[in-house]
Amino acid sequence: MKTAIITGASTGLGLEFVRQLADVFPEVECYWLIARRADRLAQVAESLPDKQVECLALDLCDTMSFVTLQDKLTAERPDVALLINNAGCGYLGNIGETDTASQTRMIDLNLRALTAVTNMVVPFMGPGSCILNVSSIASFCPNPRMTVYSSTKAFVSSFTVGISEELKPKGITATAVCPGPMETEFIHVGGIKGQSKMFEMLPYCDQVKVAGGALRAARAGRTIYTPKLFYKFYRVLAKVTPVKLMVKFAKT
Repeated sequence: MKTAIITGASTGLGLEFVRQLADVFPEVECYWLIARRADRLAQVAESLPDKQVECLALDLCDTMSFVTLQDKLTAERPDVALLINNAGCGYLGNIGETDTASQTRMIDLNLRALTAVTNMVVPFMGPGSCILNVSSIASFCPNPRMTVYSSTKAFVSSFTVGISEELKPKGITATAVCPGPMETEFIHVGGIKGQSKMFEMLPYCDQVKVAGGALRAARAGRTIYTPKLFYKFYRVLAKVTPVKLMVKFAKT
């Protein structure tokens, strides 16, 4: 039975991935949904009556969650066709002026959890399987006031490109999706809404379109997928402009 594993599956972009997954990966019959809130996961599971759904209420900032996931993988040995690393967080604020727990939580969730989950799941993936990592336009250039967040997303994009090459012999592809801001709870939880002129000026991405486009990009084996022409141009601009100059315009 083909299985998809989705982290951060209960809300926002993660929920859209779940809703649209069958359109792009119709062969997947079993969904493993990972998020902190069991009640939210139960609601998502109820919306998938035609699928076998496993709800794993795990806080991926807690390293014991990796033990739980590893034990389940070892016991059930799923045939994983798709891994979506969507869980992530971002907080607005200058370094040294925000609480340390928020800064390190971004590292724990955006870096450590993504790396750990990928490392655990890859042994259960075969030829034709796909990994989809949620990165950000913030990965293109350091963003003052969200320096830690943008640095973690630079890792996600770099990590994706690297494992894409590593996993070629196994027939496994890796894709990073790099969207701009979306109207999800992310910008509210991160204290961003109404506190950043840059976020108010930037064109927002539609999470429904981002999810569909990212799934299709993963299916096609693309390594980097950037929604919206505006952000495709920004990606190119960030590549050709000296970073010390670019960072002045990327302040959030």
